[in-house]
Amino acid sequence: MTVHVLIVDDQQPFRSVAREVVEAVDGFEVVAEAESGEDSVALADSHAPDLVLMDVNLPGIDGVEATRRILRAHPGTRVMLLSTYSEDELEARAAECGAFAYATKSAFDPDKLAAVWAAANG
Repeated sequence: MTVHVLIVDDQQPFRSVAREVVEAVDGFEVVAEAESGEDSVALADSHAPDLVLMDVNLPGIDGVEATRRILRAHPGTRVMLLSTYSEDELEARAAECGAFAYATKSAFDPDKLAAVWAAANG
């Protein structure tokens, strides 16, 4: 089964890096990219991704609020928060909005993606 992924980040360079990470993991496929919280909610509605890689800081509604909205409409979708914040700060934000995992952008790589997905679906 292919894991369909929506990448959400307001910076094109990081979206490109995230796409490379996703494409490096067998069984994962990017179905869409968004650069704002509002766009992420709309694209989640139209693409029904299995996984959303969500930046915390976004123009418009932030990643925490976008995560809440996506999970309210699509409870089966998994959201992983990504940020430059420390993991301690991310843990609280993830818990507050329902994200299943979090990582700093500097620690996000194919091994991390595969490991958190396996742990969440083990």
